[in-house]
Amino acid sequence: MSLQHTEPVGDHPLVPRPECTPGALRAACAVVAPHLLGAYDRDKDQALADAVDHGSIAPVHAYLHHWAALIEIERHPLTSRAYHRAEYLARVTTEPDESRVHLAEASDIYRAASRAVRPE
Repeated sequence: MSLQHTEPVGDHPLVPRPECTPGALRAACAVVAPHLLGAYDRDKDQALADAVDHGSIAPVHAYLHHWAALIEIERHPLTSRAYHRAEYLARVTTEPDESRVHLAEASDIYRAASRAVRPE
């Protein structure tokens, strides 16, 4: 009996891009980044509370778009690795210029993901 190699090759998405709904984003998060489910649920609860407090659904739209971008990053293994590496290095470096370089890299990745999931 031979075992098949199931690890992704390259940066192909692990799951299809989910719809920008709370349920679809949570389901995708459970697959590509289960360690983030607690943060996802807290952010959703906070967005709903903010929507009620402000009488506006803008906080819900912001939360959905933010998590759609994060899931977009996590769907792609190499992109996710680069994003988390840049965030980590920005936190641990003691040199401000080096930290800025890593923060810029993480920001570029996030902005690209945000553009990719922006409704047309």
